[in-house]
Amino acid sequence: MSWNVRIFEHRTGQNGQRIGCETDIWSRTTVSLQFPQVGGSTTRTCPGVRCPEFHRTVSVLGVLVSEISFRPLTPITGAEVEGVDLVADLSPTVVARLREALLKHKVLVFRNQPMSDAEHVALTNAFGGATAAHPIVNGLPEEPAVLRTALSEERKALVEAEAGLSHPLKGATPRRIRTEWHVDSTFVVNPNAITILRGVEIPQAGGDTLFANLEALYDGLSPSFRGYLDTLQAIHSRHAPSAPPRLDGKPSGPFAALHPLVTVHPETGARSLLVSTVFLQTIRGLKARESAALLDFLLDELAGRDEIHARVRWDQDTLVMWDNRSVAHAGPVDGLMFQEERIVHRTTVVGEALTGPGGFTSRALMGGRFEALA
Repeated sequence: MSWNVRIFEHRTGQNGQRIGCETDIWSRTTVSLQFPQVGGSTTRTCPGVRCPEFHRTVSVLGVLVSEISFRPLTPITGAEVEGVDLVADLSPTVVARLREALLKHKVLVFRNQPMSDAEHVALTNAFGGATAAHPIVNGLPEEPAVLRTALSEERKALVEAEAGLSHPLKGATPRRIRTEWHVDSTFVVNPNAITILRGVEIPQAGGDTLFANLEALYDGLSPSFRGYLDTLQAIHSRHAPSAPPRLDGKPSGPFAALHPLVTVHPETGARSLLVSTVFLQTIRGLKARESAALLDFLLDELAGRDEIHARVRWDQDTLVMWDNRSVAHAGPVDGLMFQEERIVHRTTVVGEALTGPGGFTSRALMGGRFEALA
């Protein structure tokens, strides 16, 4: 038996009515559309139901059909997603809709998404191909694409960093949150394109993650200053000499890459400022003091411009997906403020070498590419 499938969009009118939805029964609790088992359907408005903008509905006569909606976290960064099951529905249409939203909002937050690690990897593959868990750190033995992070195993290092004990010969540096801001895996020539993080064990309060819109960070600078930054490249590196051998037999570093300081998004063409406190070491072609002064300014802009930030509060089975090419993140930003455990599992989608406004393409200085597993 075949069904007549229609896809259409609708918006909320000035009087709060939901305009353009085709339905006989509207369920506000399940956020689904139900059509009669036999016969046709009618088109009418749904009075009294106020819906977020950018709804798209897939309607199939005779069955319950979910809609996907996006509620922005801020005007420019982040959105909560409703109406999708990331395990049950990974159809090309749904993936394309979510990818479109990811490019627009840059951070997507999905609530109530229980899934296994294998299902987490399947979701990642649907968006372009899961990499190994990390270029240096091994993933789970049964799922090499999944990186497990437990706060209880990192608290000692956080305490030492907060107290300035981790580098006794290093001068004191004002923290101002900025020391935690980073873009994933920029020490390789092709940082991952997308990161997908899932809450496995989450405290009742705390463990939040901050995101910064790197396109807005760039756009907020003066045109003449942007023009200068467009010409620069920066060295990103990481070396973990005590890291255990990788399970896939590939070397675990050291890694170093030369990236454009300003990158051009391969899908949207938007420009971003690629700054990362964790991996960015120096600006090529500048003297050490010049480089340090420029990076200090840019990192202060990254940390201090609240209007480009979005804060995500975690719940059990929350899943957050972000475009690693256009946002930086920091988290958990309050990891020393609570004692409960916080465990998250992460996967990453393979990316390409980055390109700058003048056509400069990232180059590997040490180490190889960060490839997909499959």
